[in-house]
Amino acid sequence: MTTPGLRAGIIGTGFMGSVHAHAVRATGGEVTAVAGSSRASAEAAAANLGARNAAESPEALIWRDDVDVVHICTPNATHADLARKAIAAGKAVVCEKPLATSVQDARELTDLVDGTGVVAAVPFVYRFYPAVREARDRIARGEAGRLWMLHGSYLQDWLADAEATNWRVDTARGGASRAFGDIGVHWCDLLEFTTGHRLTRLAAKTSRAYDQRETDGQLASVATEDGAALLFETDQGATGSLIVSQVSPGRKNRLWFSFDGTEASFSFNQEQPDTLRVGRADSTSDISVGQHTLTTPGGRRYAKLPPGHPQGYQDSFNAFVADVYATVDGHEREGLPTFRDGLRAALLTEAVITSSAQQSWVDVPSVDDFHALLKPPSLVERHKQ
Repeated sequence: MTTPGLRAGIIGTGFMGSVHAHAVRATGGEVTAVAGSSRASAEAAAANLGARNAAESPEALIWRDDVDVVHICTPNATHADLARKAIAAGKAVVCEKPLATSVQDARELTDLVDGTGVVAAVPFVYRFYPAVREARDRIARGEAGRLWMLHGSYLQDWLADAEATNWRVDTARGGASRAFGDIGVHWCDLLEFTTGHRLTRLAAKTSRAYDQRETDGQLASVATEDGAALLFETDQGATGSLIVSQVSPGRKNRLWFSFDGTEASFSFNQEQPDTLRVGRADSTSDISVGQHTLTTPGGRRYAKLPPGHPQGYQDSFNAFVADVYATVDGHEREGLPTFRDGLRAALLTEAVITSSAQQSWVDVPSVDDFHALLKPPSLVERHKQ
């Protein structure tokens, strides 16, 4: 049970800021302050986000005495600097993904969290759908048999029009990868979390539907990808594929997976979140999500409503923030996505960019292997050299 009264400061006044604000209130917390690109933008957003105060700046918000948890909901390129400052202030941090636009910054932030012990989380919120937790528990207890084929897609259409654009298209603000870095990492996190497999090698091809997009009445060149196609291998001998697109007309937010084993397959579609499909050679069943229809501890824990009452994205985000705040209160929650998961996403994104550029298979290091590769040599090792 989360102790009421944790106080949140939200940096960012757009859509994600409102999602975070709803989740804070749903978990019993209070939004005490909001900061934007200016004091004026913060004041304009304060009422919409239900914030008590508008801060002069993000830095001023971070150092407020009435802020326990800092929520970073700003353009990608600003995440690392703001997270560093929040950690230095000793605040718990919820940082939107990507954690950073470079692997080096993501590693530094992970090391800072490890050194200070502050609670730091990244909203890989698709982990918090009851159907996903049910699939995870069933796979863990062996119902799928040996997982050998892992495949799926994440499709959106918000950039289907050549005139559609926002800051994510700009590499200076969004980073070198857009479609994969924005939504492909969600799918990969869900695969690794649900199956226990880790991607070890991949071959990727990124592409664009439009080489130029219209901004303020003028055409501008686009450097980031509209989509990506991946083949991959895992550490447990499975193979798989992923298609990612932000230019698939009619697909609003279709994150779909099928994790296929020798005994059963488990599939999930985020646009129909109230159903988990379990396929077997002699039957296929669609399990309605509910407290009395799911059978595993993970599924039941996150199912708050009876069957037929779908729980969606905001519900999952609420559950994520509730687990973050419980952890801040000293009640650690299993499966909470941390900065280590943000670093993992950065490693995967770098592998996709490298593979597409080189047109070759590339290895994906684990977080621990990556740390070991960059760890400075000890005094004994330097002496041997």
